[in-house]
Amino acid sequence: MSPQASSETGVRLQKVLAAAGIGSRRACEEMIDEGRVEVDGRIVLEQGLRVDPSSAVIKVDGMRIPTAPGHVVLALNKPRGVHSTMSDDRGRPCVGDYLKGRKERLFHVGRLDADTEGLLLLTNDGDLAQRLAHPSHGVTKTYLAQVRGTIPRDLGRRLRDGVELEDGIVRVDRFRIVTSAPGRSLVELVLHEGRKHIVRRLLKEVGHPVEGLVRVKVGPIGLGDLRSGKVRTLSIQEVGELYAAVGL
Repeated sequence: MSPQASSETGVRLQKVLAAAGIGSRRACEEMIDEGRVEVDGRIVLEQGLRVDPSSAVIKVDGMRIPTAPGHVVLALNKPRGVHSTMSDDRGRPCVGDYLKGRKERLFHVGRLDADTEGLLLLTNDGDLAQRLAHPSHGVTKTYLAQVRGTIPRDLGRRLRDGVELEDGIVRVDRFRIVTSAPGRSLVELVLHEGRKHIVRRLLKEVGHPVEGLVRVKVGPIGLGDLRSGKVRTLSIQEVGELYAAVGL
C-alpha cells in the first residue's frame, strides 16, 4: 500500500472526494464500494482509507481529481488591448486588473499579445502551468483569425507541411476556412507552437496578414460563451481534462 494510503494523519478518502465537489460523502462512499476510485495507481475498495490530499493522485472513473488544497484554475476572456501581465508599471490595462479581490497568488499560463483577445488560463498550480506551457506536452491552441485576401485551395496543405520563418519551420495541426468574402476571410488554426506572435507571423508569411485574432481553445478547454473581460473557475472535470492533457 502506498505511503499516502497508510498515513494515519491523512484525511479520509470519502471526505477528500466530497471536499473536491465529486458528490456527497455518502455518494463518494458508494463510488469507492463500486471500485471507481483509484489512489496512487491502485483501486480502493475499503472505506476509511486516509490520504494526503496535497500529494495523493486520486482518480474517479479514470480521471484525475484535483484535491490539493487551495489549487484553482481560471479562464479569462482577455479583451483586446489588455497586456498579459499581472501588473503594469506604465499603467496600461493588464490581466491583473480582472483578478482584483482574489486571494490566490495566480499566474497566467503563457501569453496573448495585447492585440489578441480570447482564452487565457490562470492558476496557482505551478506544476500544471509549467506543463501546459511547455511545447513538449503538445497542448494545442485553437485560434480564429480574420485575414486579408481570398484563401487559396492549397493553403491548408502548405500550413500542415510547414512554413519557414526566421526562427524555424512552423506546422499547423489543422486548418479550415470558416467564412470567406471578397478580400477577407475568417480561418481557424490549431497548433501547439508557443513562439511569440506565431499565428500573426505565419499568416503574414503566406500572404494573409491578420486583422483580428482570437484564441478560442487551449487543449480541451474552450472559450464557450464567456464574455470579454469575464473570469470563471474551471470545473473539476475540466481541471481533470487538463491534467490528462499534460500527463499528470
